[in-house]
Amino acid sequence: MFVLPIRFERSPRLHPMLSEVAHPVGTRVVVQGKRGPEVATVRGEPGERQAQERYGMVLHAATPADLERWADLHRQGEDLKWLLRARARERGLPVKLVAVEFTLDESLVTVSYSADERIELSSLIGEVRAHTRARVNFAAVGPREQAQMIGTLGACGRENCSSNHLQEFAPVSIRMARDQQLPLNPEKLSGPCGRLLCCLQFEHVQYQELLRELPRKNARVCHEGSGACGKV
Repeated sequence: MFVLPIRFERSPRLHPMLSEVAHPVGTRVVVQGKRGPEVATVRGEPGERQAQERYGMVLHAATPADLERWADLHRQGEDLKWLLRARARERGLPVKLVAVEFTLDESLVTVSYSADERIELSSLIGEVRAHTRARVNFAAVGPREQAQMIGTLGACGRENCSSNHLQEFAPVSIRMARDQQLPLNPEKLSGPCGRLLCCLQFEHVQYQELLRELPRKNARVCHEGSGACGKV
């Protein structure tokens, strides 16, 4: 039994899945995950099985029929997403519908949404069931998860890290910006999600190590070669 790193469409996070076949990197496969059967992509070489790790299961390589079915469900989910957005506006619901995703067997449809406060969305269930007999699951997502699922461009001009490669959301604090001597401007320190930039954490440890060795402001220092002294 092999352990393959699998990536789903709306997240860069790799999920370890058990497989009887060592599928090559880039292979589209049908997996049995937490929600049910879905199509995903193999993104790495087989690894070792860990005793305490919880695994899903790779069922088989996706067939052309699987991929066609998956594409049809994706289009159906997009149409349903725009319909629910319109119905939410009509009802005055303060919510943003982020994504509507079906499992491959259409037994479950997950409606991901973002809202500033706790909200009741049961009135939209009827709208969903008018188009599918799948069980409806509403899943609240935070600002970072929303940016991850939708995909945005960062201030650097590249795809945001959360939808490109980040495996988890590590805590980010304003102290990290201070340690890096960045201007404390919320507009420059915030990402498309409205939260502090994830990349503030990338080099923070190196800055901490550097600051421990550098002299502080107003300290008196001397040049080793010439002996000339001055004030920082």
